[in-house]
Amino acid sequence: MHRLSDYDYRLPKELIAKYPVEPRDSCRLMVLNRKERTIEHRIFRDIGDYLKEGDLLVLNDTKVIPARLIGRKETGAKIEIFLLKPVTENVWEALIKNIKRLKEGQVVIISEDFRVKLLEKLDEGKAVVQLVGEDIKYLIEKYGHIPLPPYIEREDEDKDRDYYQTVFAKKEGAVASPTAGLHFTEELLEKLKEKGIKTAFVTLHVGLGTFRPITVEDITKHKMHEEFYQIPEETLDLIRETKERGRSVVAVGTTVVRTLETYAQTGKKEGFSDIFIYPPYDFKIVDSMITNFHLPKSTLLLLVSAFAGRDFILEAYREAVEKRYRFFSYGDAMLIL
Repeated sequence: MHRLSDYDYRLPKELIAKYPVEPRDSCRLMVLNRKERTIEHRIFRDIGDYLKEGDLLVLNDTKVIPARLIGRKETGAKIEIFLLKPVTENVWEALIKNIKRLKEGQVVIISEDFRVKLLEKLDEGKAVVQLVGEDIKYLIEKYGHIPLPPYIEREDEDKDRDYYQTVFAKKEGAVASPTAGLHFTEELLEKLKEKGIKTAFVTLHVGLGTFRPITVEDITKHKMHEEFYQIPEETLDLIRETKERGRSVVAVGTTVVRTLETYAQTGKKEGFSDIFIYPPYDFKIVDSMITNFHLPKSTLLLLVSAFAGRDFILEAYREAVEKRYRFFSYGDAMLIL
């Protein structure tokens, strides 16, 4: 049996990064070589030393929306609404804290000019809500909070609107950042381009399922949430070209890995992915991967274990703890070759 307890490690709480380092590309980079089974310690901006001319970096250009709305009932009780995905422009699927306090048809006041009406209760705290106001997109932008992951344990600040977004974010729709991409600066991308390293984009709107814990000991019983993805034809052309030339397709983040491997399994350039990758898994497209350090017993830790081997990953994580690497969304990075 594939046991969840086999994917655990000890992490001192103070190693969970509350803020990113500045500049973005000055974070640490752990380099894992799967063939040689070696571990090196570098700085992220040195990543070009490990990439060759003709290699292809695939990035996720999704953009995080300020999805957390904090409002109150007419009685004054605080209600928090987390927007998950739009059904239409002003009807959304959402997660509501203290949903028991609300009845269908009730209104939550976000501000004078912005209200949220509960249309229908779904299961697990989810609901369908109607956003009421003049320009919905503008109102979400104005009153919404950046949805920092719960383990960061602080309220969002203005600078998180910049910090928690990649420099190439373009297509709105994510409620969590594709964090491996956070380490790139415009300058670093330019430098890699000059070296002959190509870039291509996919879109996967990262959902809350990213943080959803696995609650079953037999991991094969875990079900992933669906997330919308899209792969442009030019990205597929670049991937084919790269493979034909014997160069590497480097996925920037687990979201890109899941997008590309979903395409490899289904042949669909667009749709909803609920792919769950765990050992053993035969990767069809991805040759190398840039990723952050992930939570114990998480779907993301299982994915990198499928790519580099569980024992090697856990050994690398032990070394990361020993060398005081910074963990999770705002933490340091890993390159797996």
